[in-house]
Amino acid sequence: MNPPISRFPVPELDQLPEDMRQRILEVQEKSGFIPNVFLTLAHRPDEFRAFFAYHDALMEKPSGLSKAEREMIVVATSGANQCQYCVVAHGAILRLRARNPLIADQVAVNYRKSDLTARQRAMLDFAMKTALRSAEIGEADFAVLREHGFSDDDIWDIGAIAAFFAMSNRLANLSSMRPNDEFFLLGRLPKS
Repeated sequence: MNPPISRFPVPELDQLPEDMRQRILEVQEKSGFIPNVFLTLAHRPDEFRAFFAYHDALMEKPSGLSKAEREMIVVATSGANQCQYCVVAHGAILRLRARNPLIADQVAVNYRKSDLTARQRAMLDFAMKTALRSAEIGEADFAVLREHGFSDDDIWDIGAIAAFFAMSNRLANLSSMRPNDEFFLLGRLPKS
């Protein structure tokens, strides 16, 4: 038997408000399983809705950052924050979006030694500073990003993703959120 997915109560799907149940079932239909973050946060419906609304606003909108680059930010900062759930879950998404079975492990352990472009390294340098030392951010940091072609909107996105997932990392660690077993193998082997 697997350990619990959270140290807090996890409601049954049929006990959830219809909008939340529908969202969870759509995710299950798309991915083939229900990521534990949905079930863990479901016991606080208002927070569930706010969390996923902001998540989607950052991660799903058109942006100067690719979806893979956004996931790189999540994986790198989550590794620095020692968030097992986010490294494993978003590592799987990164592998799929980048179509690269190696990148997530590289970025989670030490993005500076990863197979990244100079632009992506600059992006992750800024994301890490936002996640870990935001009081030190200054104009020089913005200048570096602009030299790599990032717009002010892109810079906001980098910082907002890092900040949002710093909060998410802390909630995942607070709740002892366990990653789904399915995440560990996603994107590691080519589909046959």
